[in-house]
Amino acid sequence: MPDTLSVAIVALNEEENLGRVLESVRWADEIVVVDSGSTDRTCEIARQHGARLIIEPWRGYTGQKNYALELCTKEWILSLDADEEVSPKLAEELRGVLAGPSSLDGYSMPRKNLFLGRWMRHGGFYPDTKLRLFRRGMAYSTGRDPHDRFEMKDSQQVGRLKGALIHHTYPTLTLYLEHMNRYSSVWNRVPYAVPRKFSVNAVVLRPFATFVYNYFVRLGFLDGKEGLLLHMYHAGYVSWKYAKAWEMGRNQKN
Repeated sequence: MPDTLSVAIVALNEEENLGRVLESVRWADEIVVVDSGSTDRTCEIARQHGARLIIEPWRGYTGQKNYALELCTKEWILSLDADEEVSPKLAEELRGVLAGPSSLDGYSMPRKNLFLGRWMRHGGFYPDTKLRLFRRGMAYSTGRDPHDRFEMKDSQQVGRLKGALIHHTYPTLTLYLEHMNRYSSVWNRVPYAVPRKFSVNAVVLRPFATFVYNYFVRLGFLDGKEGLLLHMYHAGYVSWKYAKAWEMGRNQKN
């Protein structure tokens, strides 16, 4: 296979995950890990796997990922999160794309989200298609922190791969609740975040509607006890972020 693929990963205190994702792409030509100040073994693990390690203060979710893209030197870039893993089937497909000529500049792929160790097949969590493979310079990270995504710079057609990314997202309830609490705060710290008036619709009715839609209409109940907990607490996250937007305005007045 020609020298064509860079893998870009941003990390912070990911010693529990980083070795797994790096092992799944050990065949790549270049692996770039951008660390924002880990205090655990993240940097050591990156070096052990032969990754090019760069220490960079946190720029935000989209800013840090765009910075990682700038450091890549190969023709194609595969952007991964530290808690993801390239499945064997996806790795085979990726190598096939890279080995031959392609008229496309980007490829999306499904993602399997694991919650408490169970694959969430319903409720809008699968196929959870993500654009992650693209030619260097043809895509960028965008969105509102902490919910970033990649987009092509022009309106090129994007191919679809069948092999899945495996997302080892939340192995424990404690970790999930900590992340959702932090994410609801980050959502209100972006530069264009605005205070909101207190709204029963936003704090109560909107989260309830989110739960009903994902758990019943999108069949989240088929994912058992884990599905119930995921959708119930995700609805809580929706309430938290709007309540914190109200609190932000309240604190400013005081």
